[in-house]
Amino acid sequence: VQLQASGGGLVQAGGSLSLSCVASVSTFSSYAIGWFRQAPGTEREFVAGISRGGTSTSYAASVKGRFTISRDNAKKTAYLQMNSLNAEDAAVYYCAADPRNVVPRSNRSAYPYWGQGTLVTVSS
Repeated sequence: VQLQASGGGLVQAGGSLSLSCVASVSTFSSYAIGWFRQAPGTEREFVAGISRGGTSTSYAASVKGRFTISRDNAKKTAYLQMNSLNAEDAAVYYCAADPRNVVPRSNRSAYPYWGQGTLVTVSS
């Protein structure tokens, strides 16, 4: 499974960005998808997750109400819409795929497949 994350960039505080994660696998709908982020000097942390069918989502408390995760299984793509961005959201964002669990998990160990990351920079 190969994952390609894109959509990062420079945005002003209060602005929005939309990230995409395209998978090169024929059975994309068999994987729960998670978005994680890692800022310099910090551990990689869970941001949001979505179940295989897209009916169940979960969010870190820090992004709930501002970020929205979604997926289009026909396009083998997951998305992370990020609104009201602030300096604390600046990080490299990674998408990851979990073949074992139907609903998304927040622990990194549940995800054996990872994309290369896309950088989000927030200017004040």
